[in-house]
Amino acid sequence: MNTNQVNFDPPRNFRTTLKSKCKETFFPDDPFREFKNEKPFVKAKKAVQYFVPIFEWLPQYNLKLFRFDLLAGITITSLAIPQGISYAKLAEIPPIIGLYSSFIPPLIYAIFGSSKHLAVGTVAACSLLLADTIGSKVSSKDDPTLYLNLIMTTAFITGVFQAALGFLRLGILVDFLSHSTITGFMGGTAIIICLQQLKGLLGIIHFTTKTDVVSVLHAVFKNRHEVRTTKD
Repeated sequence: MNTNQVNFDPPRNFRTTLKSKCKETFFPDDPFREFKNEKPFVKAKKAVQYFVPIFEWLPQYNLKLFRFDLLAGITITSLAIPQGISYAKLAEIPPIIGLYSSFIPPLIYAIFGSSKHLAVGTVAACSLLLADTIGSKVSSKDDPTLYLNLIMTTAFITGVFQAALGFLRLGILVDFLSHSTITGFMGGTAIIICLQQLKGLLGIIHFTTKTDVVSVLHAVFKNRHEVRTTKD
């Protein structure tokens, strides 16, 4: 008969357990561990560098890195300019807004971001969702000022939610999205974007404001007499 006994840790109270679970959820990498025993000034300095990474890498920035960044910036600009204009067209807002949205988010991310591989900028799916959601309430042609104000308000509220999610370190929510869900969303978005280009590609004047496949195809066949010919 085995007389060895298993030693169990003493039970923890509710407060200790809750504190441990919250720390494991929101700070799994324990960012304060590296400077926990430092002096107050060093601790404050490293805490600022952790939350605002530009203060960490900017003192080490040199001309060699600037040359590579300049080349990368020129390359991305050649893509971001037409992309920003086209995404603004999808959202039915002035093209200049699309240009602003192409360089302001990366500029802010350069200050507060830490990843070298993350792409920051406009997204076609968001442009379509904004145009479809807000366009169902306010027409961009009948009242463009109100439409643009609603777009700006929606973007601001979205930014507040994203900042809150980042501050609370709730990126773990992405783990609950299955690969099939993400793939289906991306595939469906690509199809919708392609169908939305039929209006300009075919030169159709009267086009539907809806984004679903059935409505778009119905609008194309219904107004097929407006399709531009090679003589035009």
